[in-house]
Amino acid sequence: QVQLVESGGGLVQAGGSLRLSCAASGRTFSSYAMGWFRQAPGKEREFVAAISWIGGSTYYADSVKGRFTISRDNAKNTLYLQMNSLKPEDTAVYYCAATPIHVATLVSDFGYWGQGTQVTVSS
Repeated sequence: QVQLVESGGGLVQAGGSLRLSCAASGRTFSSYAMGWFRQAPGKEREFVAAISWIGGSTYYADSVKGRFTISRDNAKNTLYLQMNSLKPEDTAVYYCAATPIHVATLVSDFGYWGQGTQVTVSS
């Protein structure tokens, strides 16, 4: 199993930036593909970005492409999400997730989840 803990959320003005981190513990971090998802009030959890085991492949939702960057540091067992040019519609609880599948983008593909970190973007 792998345990995940997110950090880095907060309140930011539109156009600003935040960097989320996800610290992993447990089994070998590099054995898992990782993803970021978000859930706004009253909405379903949605895919944001994903990265393969060693970071060679990355995938993004159209809504964040060009603004967000997912990365990982396997030596530090940490996943990152750099969020630039933030918009009010990016407001949500952000979750990191892990899967032993080489790469995945569906909520149902991920079996391990963090507790989430709140991101609020004011207009």
